[in-house]
Amino acid sequence: MRSLVITCTAGADEPERCNQAFTVASAAIASGAEVTMWLSGEAAWFGVPGRAEAFELPLSSSLAEARDLILEQGTLIVCAQCAARRELTEADLVPGARIAGATVFTESILADDVQALTY
Repeated sequence: MRSLVITCTAGADEPERCNQAFTVASAAIASGAEVTMWLSGEAAWFGVPGRAEAFELPLSSSLAEARDLILEQGTLIVCAQCAARRELTEADLVPGARIAGATVFTESILADDVQALTY
């Protein structure tokens, strides 16, 4: 199965777009894809404990459960610049999440057999 790199740029300020990114990531994992989720912009906050748990959107599944699935079976990365602008360090993130920059992102989306999506 191919790898999928999903960038979520929407946070609680755009709940439907944010939820869609996590829903697609969960569905891809369930389908056997190797998933890497990048959190950028306001979505960077979902790398912090308690933030995904507080997310609410009617008729949507749990964002925290989707995040935890990504952590267990995929990779969760917070954009380095976005983290810095929010004064976040890896110590602030949920266990298993990490911070990386544009070079790592570019390498991951240019790898063979990778599909990249942005929400």
